Amino acid sequence: MSGLPRSSSAPLRNSGLPPQELLDDLCSRFVLNVPKEDQQSFERILFLVEYAHWFYEDNSVEKNPSLKSLSLKEFTSLMFNSCDVLKPYVAHIDDIFKDFTSYKVRVPVTGAIILDETYERCLLVKGWKGTSWSFPRGKKNKDEEDHKCAVREVLEETGFDFSKLLNKDEYIEMIFGQQRVRLYIVTGVKDDTAFAPLTKKEISEIAWHRLDELQPANNDVISRGITGLKLYMVSPFLASLKAWISAHQPPIAPKLNAPMRGISVWKAKTSSTGSSATIAESPVVKPKANTQSSAMGPGKSFRNFRFDTGPIFQAMETSFLS
Repeated sequence: MSGLPRSSSAPLRNSGLPPQELLDDLCSRFVLNVPKEDQQSFERILFLVEYAHWFYEDNSVEKNPSLKSLSLKEFTSLMFNSCDVLKPYVAHIDDIFKDFTSYKVRVPVTGAIILDETYERCLLVKGWKGTSWSFPRGKKNKDEEDHKCAVREVLEETGFDFSKLLNKDEYIEMIFGQQRVRLYIVTGVKDDTAFAPLTKKEISEIAWHRLDELQPANNDVISRGITGLKLYMVSPFLASLKAWISAHQPPIAPKLNAPMRGISVWKAKTSSTGSSATIAESPVVKPKANTQSSAMGPGKSFRNFRFDTGPIFQAMETSFLS
């Protein structure tokens, strides 16, 4: 599909949809003026359309509240119907989009498991939409090395550059379906480190979470931790992480006065005005001293964690009888 022509300038009359001039600009910037090798397959072209979609949502919609926020599928359909370069394939757009989504789940993903100095907490991020938490990570670019992708993605999602702490031999890797996920283990990060995403509308919160709180609620449900957190992309790595921690001494011994719950270190504040959102950085929450004994509650060391169901069942029985 080399030598792609430019799109037409026929105006769109649908209220809230981007005007043709904007679509022309997006098509020219993200689809036409790229290396020819990126125009050789629909998978590569759809990645270009996705980049255009991110730009539209992060910049155009934010600056112009009258513009409608669109899903990737809606935006893709609009681009195919509006740009001359893509119009010949409109009849096949459903199959093209389906193949693209199938292809995306096969692209390798890399990221990092960032541990504090005591190895009792790890850094998790929550996506802009939804309520699931995950380790910071993302998909590899074409010909990108695993560790370079991990550094780039973690920097984008947290603002933290761990390249000087990277040990390329320390990682946990798993296969989900046809997708390989590699997470490098990064240790010794101070809990008062400043974190803030560099990308817009991708991350809604960054927090230090206690590893003992990330344990699955039971053997049948690994998607939620004992505190109710959604952990779809965290739980599968916990067993291997626990084994790694057991074999390595932390730089600092566990703190007796460490907070027993997770600590949010950055949170986006959104205010709806039409379809726009204002993003502001929340201040870092400093750990507060905990006067309870280290042998009480969920603050016990991750290495020695055991899920005690007795008090829970007793509380349930009391509740039912009351």
